[in-house]
Amino acid sequence: MSKYFKTAHILSGALIALTAITAISGCDRDDCPVNSRSVITTVERTIIPVPVSVFPGTRIDDPGSFAKYGYGEWEYGPGLPLQKRIDLTPAGYDPKGSENGKTLLHFFAMTDVHCTDKETPAQGIFFRKYAGANSVSCYAPVMLYSTQVLDAAVRTINRLNRESVFDFGISLGDMANSAQYNEIRWFIDVMDGKYINPDSGIKDDPIPGTGNDYQDEFQAEGLDKSIKWYATIGNHDHLWMGVKPINDKIRQAFTGNKIIQTGNIFTDPLALDKNTFSMGTFDGSTLYGTIIGEGVVSSLGEIPDVAPDPDRRPLTRDEVMEELSKSTTLPAGHGFVQDNPENQFRNCYSVEPKANLPLKLIVLDDTQDESDPELYVFGKGSLENGRHDWLIAQLKKGQEEGKLMIIAAHVPIGVAAGQLGWYNTKVESDLIAELKTFPNLILWIAGHRHLNTVTALASTDLDHPENGFWEVETKSLREFPQQFRTFDIIFNSDNTLSIKIINVDPEVKDGSLAAISRSYAIASAQIYNQAEILMPTGSRSYNAELIKVLTPEMQSRISDYVKSHGK
Repeated sequence: MSKYFKTAHILSGALIALTAITAISGCDRDDCPVNSRSVITTVERTIIPVPVSVFPGTRIDDPGSFAKYGYGEWEYGPGLPLQKRIDLTPAGYDPKGSENGKTLLHFFAMTDVHCTDKETPAQGIFFRKYAGANSVSCYAPVMLYSTQVLDAAVRTINRLNRESVFDFGISLGDMANSAQYNEIRWFIDVMDGKYINPDSGIKDDPIPGTGNDYQDEFQAEGLDKSIKWYATIGNHDHLWMGVKPINDKIRQAFTGNKIIQTGNIFTDPLALDKNTFSMGTFDGSTLYGTIIGEGVVSSLGEIPDVAPDPDRRPLTRDEVMEELSKSTTLPAGHGFVQDNPENQFRNCYSVEPKANLPLKLIVLDDTQDESDPELYVFGKGSLENGRHDWLIAQLKKGQEEGKLMIIAAHVPIGVAAGQLGWYNTKVESDLIAELKTFPNLILWIAGHRHLNTVTALASTDLDHPENGFWEVETKSLREFPQQFRTFDIIFNSDNTLSIKIINVDPEVKDGSLAAISRSYAIASAQIYNQAEILMPTGSRSYNAELIKVLTPEMQSRISDYVKSHGK
């Protein structure tokens, strides 16, 4: 057994002790990070699952049995030093001759939080049986704790900010799990530091008392008001379960009392009009979120009703932007409110996040439009209906003005096929070729695949290595290892840039609800047999220093910036 933590045993044998916990604000609260001088990142240590044999009868939908078989246990392992990557540099480049200089920009990114209304009738739980490696996205018991783990991440970010001030932060999409108003509001309200009621429908309290189960209200700490944060649209923020445009039947079901029934969304273009399978939902009055009403309709008999809730209504992309404008943290609209109309097109925008620094952040909605001619799953990348032209115009302007550029989008490029890839692969390949004509583009950051992957998109012109750029994907806060990432862009002594990327585990106190979330995330990875996540080298964390070559013009411009702003 891990000497650090036994969340599963807390749930199976010590729930009485949890009833004494009270939901209060400040660092006396149980979900507060552990006390230490500074935040410990994955550079210093990693979280390693304790190996477990797969026992027959251990089901993902029976978290009450996890402890019996040792699922969800973890211990601390060695840290992961930054790997220096020179993939984009010319042949013969020697990084040993360079030293890090001034940090130009320091920011964080989080993604794929999937704030989840556990009791909504508009889920896709049934399809975990068909989704293969993506089954955990359809159902995992960690879904019970989405708001609590987001709060833990925000608390950790605030502590990091006290050590080194962030210039900004960004959410890379999928704030919500299924485009619901209450899910989007939970995300925004946790960021704003509001009082959070993660329950929906009628009031449920699996364990009498406060602060001791996933349905209890709590005071979110809220992101430090000095940190600007920007938002990106994800496919789950405007599509049913991130995969289908919402038709009238599904729209009515969101706020009704009947669990959604569909056909097979993976093989039938008219699946949403069928009533073959009942998707199921959680019984929020039960300790472990028992699944109800899931299965083949013809075999289920009576399917239970759920308590309706008007706050479950689905939102369009425009309505998501409207909700982001109803936030108390800054900037207004979190990027979707712009003074210059050229800096915004539909659900895309650009900003210069740090005064006087010649750097532009281009936030791109590259999720599929509801109007795209797709028959089945809509969770792919797309730049239809003018978004491609707007992006290229922004890049041209940034290049002409001598600004470094970062693209932030939900769906990555050049790394995946199928449901997590791009709708039109030729459009994607052509886009990558176009991007390589802008040497001031240094970075594409993304979420969507729930991975910690770094990809070098090298220049095809050996005489101009500066035409390459880096792509960095960030892990989901929903799935193990539940991390966010920090970025530092540094000007080096040899006039190159270093982009230092570090994964951070949200700090959680033993026995807290956020710690239970971590245990469930580990157990889910084990039971779904996601073996690649269980490697002892850091659970798919990846820390790196990525070297980027600059044009002579940008070397001079950044050098002048450093001289005028000190080292």
